[in-house]
Amino acid sequence: MKFSFNTTLLFLLVFCFQFSSCAQQQNKKIETTKKEEPKTIKTGADQTSKYLPLLKNKNIAIVANQTSVLQVLQRAEVSPNVMGSELVIHHLVDYLYNYNGINVQKVFAPEHGFRGKADAGEAIADGKDVKTGIPIISLYGKNKKPSQEQLNGIDLVVFDIQDVGARFYTYISTLHYVMEACAEAGIPVIVLDRPNPNGHYIDGPVLEPEHKSFVGMHPVPVVYGMTIGEYGQMINGEKWLANGIQCDLTVIPLENYTHKSHYSLPMKPSPNLPNDTSINLYPSLCFFEGTNVSAGRGTDKQFQIYGSPFLEKTAFSFTPQANEGAKYPKYKGEVCYGEDLSSYNHLANLNLSWLIKAYKQSPKKEFFNAFFTKLAGTQKLQQQIERELSQEEIKASWNEGLDNFKIVRKQYLLYK
Repeated sequence: MKFSFNTTLLFLLVFCFQFSSCAQQQNKKIETTKKEEPKTIKTGADQTSKYLPLLKNKNIAIVANQTSVLQVLQRAEVSPNVMGSELVIHHLVDYLYNYNGINVQKVFAPEHGFRGKADAGEAIADGKDVKTGIPIISLYGKNKKPSQEQLNGIDLVVFDIQDVGARFYTYISTLHYVMEACAEAGIPVIVLDRPNPNGHYIDGPVLEPEHKSFVGMHPVPVVYGMTIGEYGQMINGEKWLANGIQCDLTVIPLENYTHKSHYSLPMKPSPNLPNDTSINLYPSLCFFEGTNVSAGRGTDKQFQIYGSPFLEKTAFSFTPQANEGAKYPKYKGEVCYGEDLSSYNHLANLNLSWLIKAYKQSPKKEFFNAFFTKLAGTQKLQQQIERELSQEEIKASWNEGLDNFKIVRKQYLLYK
């Protein structure tokens, strides 16, 4: 009987130990399968503690547009007689203008203007901000670079504009000229960094120096996979400014961001990029701006559709009409046939198939115009399409340039 009792006790102890061990392993398994919630990305502008001390008692100029916003945690009444806090969105210019000890002297506005409503390529006049009375100076049209007179009396320039990561999107050209003018005047520049919604890949032909223009100033591919702060560091480090001068540049970096982070822009970066889909398709569809095919300007699906009266008649068609950002759209009032790409899967590379397909269906002599080479940054892409090379053959010709660029790019990255 004694032996039986001891045996039973031993069995119970072994069972309890095994059960406890299994339970611990199960708990560990559950813990390891839990996914961490992604942390909220903080823009450079959101991190006021990192740059406000640099602006105190300074006369500043701000390079800004409608995307120059920040979130500030403020005290607020959450219920009757109960105070709490909430995130409030401010425009950077308004916020700094009302901040004690910071003297906002003027605003420099890029393509599309300070409020971001002008057509692509439309000349923007100087003026005054209705809300604050601050002078606004256009950096688009004849005056792309701040003059030394315009910078007179300025101690520091703050640059805060949302980019979309495509070489022909002109905000990086504006950054170049601002840095160059400030370097010549001995004025420091602070870039408040913002995520690149197309920062998850690198693709396209590298721009050749002889095809340099305002829609492509540097030897980088069409999609370069860098934030605007990283890009500013590359402009400086590669000595791309006039005469190799360098700007006194400070970048206020992002928090909780990697180049693989998905980032949905809180507002349109320009009138014809109305949503995430258009921004993702833009690097591929913008080539149509240098052809006789419409990329959807004058519709509510800009850079999500393409077509022209010359393409094969399909079930899908659209008729461009004047609207915000497109007063005189290509083929205004004419029926265009083509494709609706608004439900297309998220791209992680340039897609040339639509361009090649449209070329094969269009009158060959009328398809390309002079702007196409400026967008491509090379004459080779037009020549390759005219020779009817496949997308794979064309892309293979970019490999050496892309590999060399990635080596240069790596030196200036702030994020993984």
